[in-house]
Amino acid sequence: MRLVTFILLIIFSGIAFSFSGYAQKDYEVDSISERILLKKEYSGGILLHNLGMGVRFRKAKNKSFFVSRILEIELVSMKHPKQIKVVNPYYFNARSYVYGKLNHVYMLRAGYGRKRLLNRKPYWGGVELRVIYLGGVALAFAKPVYLYFWDDNYITLKDERYDPDNPYHTPEYIYGRAPYLEGFSETSVYPGLYLKAGLNFEYGPYNTKIRALEAGATAEFYPSAIPMMAYNPAHNFFFTFYISFQFGKRYN
Repeated sequence: MRLVTFILLIIFSGIAFSFSGYAQKDYEVDSISERILLKKEYSGGILLHNLGMGVRFRKAKNKSFFVSRILEIELVSMKHPKQIKVVNPYYFNARSYVYGKLNHVYMLRAGYGRKRLLNRKPYWGGVELRVIYLGGVALAFAKPVYLYFWDDNYITLKDERYDPDNPYHTPEYIYGRAPYLEGFSETSVYPGLYLKAGLNFEYGPYNTKIRALEAGATAEFYPSAIPMMAYNPAHNFFFTFYISFQFGKRYN
């Protein structure tokens, strides 16, 4: 929860910083009113979606004022909708964990698509609206969850991969989560495909500087189902809604 709050602060701080550019309008050479077609652009951003968060990088080639071709790389975390953090109340300084969670899951996506202008800014500035649609390949990485467990005499504490079939991997024996890198070498990879569509709201006052908010949805499919939570079916299909803040530049 603290990490989500921190990222939200980054987003709102970035928006506030971007709007401060209006106060320096007289010092910029390339303004909205000059309407120069800058053919290349790149941008990076932070995104939040209903099952996690992530980062994104995009490179685009502007064919005209109205159409751009986009290459995208994106890395996001993916939570199971039923996962809830708990703490064992019987142990002092016990670490929080998600009971029943089998794997930490991350998606690495690489896609190609287009961005099309719907509403152009007036010469004095404002908001420019674009629709974006793209698709590509995805790799899901599933890293096993390791937890600290007591032995049957509650004397020795050991870290093990969570196994719902193990009689000692029940809540009364769980002390909490183990170091995150435990089990990294056991990560499984699942190839898949994804599609994305969204609306991009660009509010920056200058053509050279990209400042935008984007909202949309992503659908992805993996032929091999990804196990995430015990006592729940593995997932082949993921559908998420996202909002992102992007910043970058255009140039020739």
